[in-house]
Parts: sequence; structure tokens; C-alpha cells
Amino acid sequence: MKTVDINSAEFQQEFIKTEKFAHKVVEQFRWSFNPDEEVVERVLKGLTNNKLIHGKRYCPCFVVQNDGNDRICPCKPAIEKEIPNEGVCHCGIFCTPEYAKNYKKTHPQKKAKEVEGLSVGELEKILEKEQILGKELEILLKARESSIVDFTLIDIREPFEHQMMRIKGTDELLPISRVQFDLDKWMEYKDKRIIIYCHVGSRSGYLQRALQQQLGFCKVGNLTYGIADYFGEIERG
Repeated sequence: MKTVDINSAEFQQEFIKTEKFAHKVVEQFRWSFNPDEEVVERVLKGLTNNKLIHGKRYCPCFVVQNDGNDRICPCKPAIEKEIPNEGVCHCGIFCTPEYAKNYKKTHPQKKAKEVEGLSVGELEKILEKEQILGKELEILLKARESSIVDFTLIDIREPFEHQMMRIKGTDELLPISRVQFDLDKWMEYKDKRIIIYCHVGSRSGYLQRALQQQLGFCKVGNLTYGIADYFGEIERG
């Protein structure tokens, strides 16, 4: 599979085209951009990456299958269901003006509950869940720092996404686009407790099912709403 260097002139030129494209979409549908600039930048870079690799601006929050059902931005579900009903598209880049206006009120800087008060058994129950919330991962990472629980946190996004921002405590970067090439590495974790994450949980959810159903993994958790719903410590660069 073709790989793209986000620092290359090719990527930067295509990124400018993607930005112009996104502004036209906003104007056409009378939408707004998500007030969270980091979300917008991540999605724009994902769209650019897919354009260079696959030839179309496929939604970067889903695995490109090339089966005729892949979402192309602006995707039909966003136009017909997500934005009219929820105010924001699945990837989070486009939203209604009302959603943008109320964003700061509806998205306060959430903080996870402290680890104190949770027993080892309660922490292990959280770790055994297949779907893990952002605040739960914060608790688990704190518990891991104290050697109370043990697991491996794996970022399955693309390298450019990982470089932009990642959850502090991430142990591995194993892009979903390279699973077939990194299969030996993945198999090292087959019988170990792992938690995987992506941008909003779609790609990691897809990979979780594949690992379970095709490779027999039984200890893999998915960060349900991805790094977009994680309000703990973040690393950049």
C-alpha cells in the first residue's frame, strides 16, 4: 500500500485543495466547522491522506473497503441523518451553526474521576469490558501507573494522526491499514490484555471484531468513542 509523508510537498498541496473542498461543503449545506480546531485538522488530514492513497476523499473514520459502500465526504449518512438529527457528523468536522454555537456549553473540559475508592476487583471489571469509555481509560491508566492493573494501549490510526496527538501512555502504534503487514506483531498480543483506539471508535471497533472473529483474540477492548472523547493527558509531536 502507498504511504504518504504529511511533510511532503505533495501532501501539503493536496491538503490545501482539501481545505478549499471542505469550505465549499460548508457553504453548500450551510453548515459550520466544528469549533474544535484539532478535530477539523485531523479529519482534513485524513481526507487528504485517503485522496492521495485511494483517489477519493473517503471518510477517515472508517476503514476503506473498496466495495462500493465506502463513505465519501460529504457522506450520505451525515447529510441525511447525523447532522439533521445529532447536529454533527460522525467524524466531527461538520456541524450545524446551532451545534457550533452551543459547543462550549455542551462540551466542558471533562475530567475523569479519581482512582481512589475503586477496588482492584472494580478496576479489573472495567479492564475486562469490550467497550471502554474515555473516563474509564483515564482511570485504568492511573491504575497501571500504580501497577494495580496491566494492559497494552495501542493506537491503530495512521502515523500522521499519531504524530499530531496521542493518548499519554500509548505503548504501540500499529496502523489498521498495515494489519496484514504487522500480523506477526499483532499475534504477540493474542493472549494479552490490550485496548485499541482510533479517532472516534469506528476503525478500532472494526478491528476489534476482526481480531476476535478471525484471529481468536479474547482480551481486546475498544475505546468506544476514540481519542475524540478522551480528556486525559495528551502528547503531541
